[in-house]
Amino acid sequence: MIIVWILAFALTITIHEAAHAWMANRLGDPTARLLGRLTLNPIKHIDPIGSILVPFLTSLTGFIFGWAKPVPVDPYNLANPKKDSALISLAGPLVNIALATILAIVIKIFKGEIIFNLLYPVILLNITLAIFNLIPIHPLDGGKILIGLLPNKEAQELDMFLNKYGMFLLFAIIFPFFGGTSLVSSIITPVINIIVNLLVPGIASI
Repeated sequence: MIIVWILAFALTITIHEAAHAWMANRLGDPTARLLGRLTLNPIKHIDPIGSILVPFLTSLTGFIFGWAKPVPVDPYNLANPKKDSALISLAGPLVNIALATILAIVIKIFKGEIIFNLLYPVILLNITLAIFNLIPIHPLDGGKILIGLLPNKEAQELDMFLNKYGMFLLFAIIFPFFGGTSLVSSIITPVINIIVNLLVPGIASI
């Protein structure tokens, strides 16, 4: 099952990053495509530390955490950098949710323990990655999405702030200060549970 979860993680981050690359190319920035990132080949998206070592070590504790190589985007190639950057960022979580939904339908159609054991990890990880990345802090996708929704002046000020302090804020909310539970876990876990139980009813909460 550890291998199943690691493969599920690889698929999850691959489709997430490929979606960013596809949307960037669609909106006029070929940078990711020219670098070979517009692909479902996980090797192109894997970061040796974040996509292999860290997920393997954390999987031994019953929890998987990690990251992929970020897709490069050149805003100078975009017609509307603020709005288009938000759309590029949104593409990753949307594709994760779409894949989770499709696989949940497959589980309902082809009932069976083997199908469930193979697909449920993919569903859970896709929903988790999507919700986590929607947190409005740089370098997560939610930061760029929030910037794209704000008026120009407020967007510029917040973007400067998040570029400077976003990583510190991210570490602060994922570090388990609160009795062994992180702030972000307390916030997003109920949301993840609701979505997963809507897709695959009767599953125990995480």
